[in-house]
Amino acid sequence: MASYRQDSVYRNTSTINNQYLDVLDVNSIDVKNTTTTSVTLDAKYDEKPDLLAYDLYGNAKLWWVFALFNQDKLKDPIIDFKEGVIILVPTRFA
Repeated sequence: MASYRQDSVYRNTSTINNQYLDVLDVNSIDVKNTTTTSVTLDAKYDEKPDLLAYDLYGNAKLWWVFALFNQDKLKDPIIDFKEGVIILVPTRFA
């Protein structure tokens, strides 16, 4: 079975016949019981959630976390990522 990095969205995704990844179920990510902090977006992050993900977590591919944790504020995770918007970000991935 494949081994994925700790920050990979696929690390908890099951496999089929030890060959193929199953469909990712984002509902299995416990958003309500994850420690978060509020961040007010700066102008340098306008429409750039990947840049904030890199600055916070060292991995630009984790931009989707902001969309998952802020579904009420970010209807479009790129366009709605604007200066002054206050979002919740997870403080730690386990």
